[in-house]
Amino acid sequence: MTKPMKEGLSLLSSKRFPGRFGSGGYRHEAIVGVGGNLGDVVKRFDRVVDYLRRGGLVRVAETSVILKNPPFGYADQPDFFNATMRIETDLSPLKLLRYLLWVEKRFGRRRSFKNAPRTLDLDIIFYDRLRLRTWRLQLPHPHFHTRESVMIPLMFMKEENR
Repeated sequence: MTKPMKEGLSLLSSKRFPGRFGSGGYRHEAIVGVGGNLGDVVKRFDRVVDYLRRGGLVRVAETSVILKNPPFGYADQPDFFNATMRIETDLSPLKLLRYLLWVEKRFGRRRSFKNAPRTLDLDIIFYDRLRLRTWRLQLPHPHFHTRESVMIPLMFMKEENR
């Protein structure tokens, strides 16, 4: 399903987006941004949710709608697909980051240059209500509030869960 929006933006749904999968049993909650623009991204998003759910290190509790939007930064590339997931975990923020980077690589992510096309991008947007600033990770994500690719999917997640 696709719903037209502002010029260049559209909303889509898939097998796992949006979705609610239950929660409980983990100590921490995080919002993770999901993005990509190479290959069958929507199908890959569904596979990532299934992969994370089977892995045991995080519990995917909820997913947003998928936003199709033009690239920014490096513009000579295909449109992006973006969504958000609410996950629960016992991992620390830095261990969660390490795990998500490993998942990106498992799904074919190659880092050739800043804002390059990618198969999968997983960014921690929020982790509990933690404020953190290290050379590896800043929480909340420093630019989340300026990006439609995060804010629009977040608007479609159940408000009491944020």
